[in-house]
Amino acid sequence: MLFDTKSNERDVPNKDHIEEVEDVEPVGFDKNPSDLSDIEATATSKATWLISIVVSIGGLLFGYDTGYISAVLVTINSSLGHPLSSNEQEMVTSLTSGGALVGAVGAGLSADRFGRRWPIWGACVLFMIGTVLQTCAFSVGQFAAGRFVVGLGVGSASMIVPLYIGELAPAQYRGRMVAFNNMSVTFGQLLASALGAGFAQVKGEGWRATVGIGAVPAVALAGLLSFCPESPRQLVSHGNTAAADAVLLRIYPKSTVQQRRAKIASIELSLQEATQAMSEESLWITFKRIFTTPATGRAVLTACMIMAISQLGGFNTLMYYAATLFAIVGFDNPTAVGITVSATNFVFSWVNLVLVDRFGRRIILLVTVLGMAICMIVAVIAFRYIPVDTKTLALETTHVGWPGTLVLVAIICYVACFSSGVATIAWIGTELIPLEVRAMGTMLNTVTCWSTNIIIASTFLSMMKSWTPSGAFGFYAGICLFGWLFVVFFYPECKGMPLEAIREVFSKGFGVGYSKKWQAEHEHDAKKVKTVVMGH
Repeated sequence: MLFDTKSNERDVPNKDHIEEVEDVEPVGFDKNPSDLSDIEATATSKATWLISIVVSIGGLLFGYDTGYISAVLVTINSSLGHPLSSNEQEMVTSLTSGGALVGAVGAGLSADRFGRRWPIWGACVLFMIGTVLQTCAFSVGQFAAGRFVVGLGVGSASMIVPLYIGELAPAQYRGRMVAFNNMSVTFGQLLASALGAGFAQVKGEGWRATVGIGAVPAVALAGLLSFCPESPRQLVSHGNTAAADAVLLRIYPKSTVQQRRAKIASIELSLQEATQAMSEESLWITFKRIFTTPATGRAVLTACMIMAISQLGGFNTLMYYAATLFAIVGFDNPTAVGITVSATNFVFSWVNLVLVDRFGRRIILLVTVLGMAICMIVAVIAFRYIPVDTKTLALETTHVGWPGTLVLVAIICYVACFSSGVATIAWIGTELIPLEVRAMGTMLNTVTCWSTNIIIASTFLSMMKSWTPSGAFGFYAGICLFGWLFVVFFYPECKGMPLEAIREVFSKGFGVGYSKKWQAEHEHDAKKVKTVVMGH
């Protein structure tokens, strides 16, 4: 039997069980989504959306703890014993990215063994510890340690939350649900900027309140997470099919027993013998499979490349150093002006939420990544007319005029393109990674995020000094142009495809042509699914 509702065992299915599974026709390119994928056409419960919203608090934490540093850098003054030098500013900024890199690796190594929820709980604890260390800091060392500990939580949450949502979400809503997590990140960044600007007007050390408020969402997430189920794919991979059936019923309340059995069978088919390997193989062998299996390697490379472009393209220089940058171009209240970056980021994340499952990932990337490159080129030109002392990054005039306004407009347009495109799709990229290596592949994707983020955070001020502002922004423009070319030639469209079918995309090359053909042949089925009304 493919599905035993009485089984609560977490052991790996036995050999006979695997042989029976292999007798079922696999989800292939020519298969209509009526048998193994039929459950995708049933109504999705409101509980599924609520679970995604709860888990997305992890995204809010991610955004808040990376967003408040911009305001803190220009208001912290001598609170840590002395004014921070440029090198110290780069250090305390990049340490969160460094901690996130370590946290992502830790979460990736534990995700398949202990599930998706335990690493998120661990992230909540790290957020709280790191927040306390920073709030009570009176030395650069303690503040830096707090930034690193918070980074551990950021890395864990940024790796696990999109993975968890992507495995829980129905195919037709997966893009929007993962996009909602990114929208939570942007809301956290906006909240941090607004509170930072507000507390900047408070006499004394108002920045401590900005930092301390970050512990509140962590406490809320830790409490609410107990009401969220484990991922059905994670349960099936450990042989707990009864629990997986209960979760699927919670996601698809109008599904039949046969539909849930078929869905579990399709998950088992996608695992095949890898189910046993996930329980018995060493992490090294699982990791090595990514580089020794061509199709898997191409999938992980594609996801990681989009993530690298999203970071190296320069956005986080604006997030981390917005107030510093706007002070350089001559604005009197740079902290308040910096809110425009976070506000634009938040507003246009809604655009992605609406469009990503309607128009798909590829077309959105083609338009927005090119837009990012054009905006950076405009900023390069504007900076040529702004006199800046490259030794101190101080403005050499009392009036900037139109070039400063043009820089602001270019940055706002850039952030709009970034937030409505690659910002979210870089995290949706986990859908490309095969299930048997998804946790490890997602870990690599997140490591790519934070390793490239470290490069940006720790070099921006130095690049501004050694390359001039125009040179620094020219570098980011070049990265964006390279990213656009990569999307043109190598990024396939996987909108609406079941996770079990996406693995076929990379079986022969990068699958751009294959995915176009799949979308055309399943267009009728996609329209049918859109008529389904969300259930209770």
